[in-house]
Amino acid sequence: MSNTIYKNGIFGPNEWAVLEDEADLPESGKVLVSPDRFLALEGSAPEGVELGVVIRAGEKAERLVAHLAKLPMVAIDFPKFSDGRGYSSARLLREKFGYKGELRAIGDVLIDQIPFMIRCGIGSFEISHAPTRRALEEDRLNEVPIYLQPVGRDGEVPLGTRPWARRRVA
Repeated sequence: MSNTIYKNGIFGPNEWAVLEDEADLPESGKVLVSPDRFLALEGSAPEGVELGVVIRAGEKAERLVAHLAKLPMVAIDFPKFSDGRGYSSARLLREKFGYKGELRAIGDVLIDQIPFMIRCGIGSFEISHAPTRRALEEDRLNEVPIYLQPVGRDGEVPLGTRPWARRRVA
């Protein structure tokens, strides 16, 4: 396992393997499968296999609501920098559906996106982009001090505040 997962300010190993739908399940280990495969397998995976789900761009997170308490990991795929659908999935999972497990960004994760991903509830990141990795290793993760779309969470100004006055509260 290589140290490609950035979480809590450090890099660590990736213990989760992404498994395509046609691939056989391993006898043990942590695997991420599609929502379709997870729903088909639920309750029938081998005892030593821990299942998580990969939500790809355009897939509906709502399908998993009844199963979220059983999912230790949901990975959200960001297929390219300009595809923002993963942010919506993350916000739905955390804020609307109350998902408490690990939420991971995979795919094309770049340094400029990470503050926004954190704000949406993502807590771990699969980093393959060398400049992003270097920036994180050098502690160059910028904070975005002004948000044009407040979410009304603790630490942010109330909804309805003028955009130029929206700043994080310490």
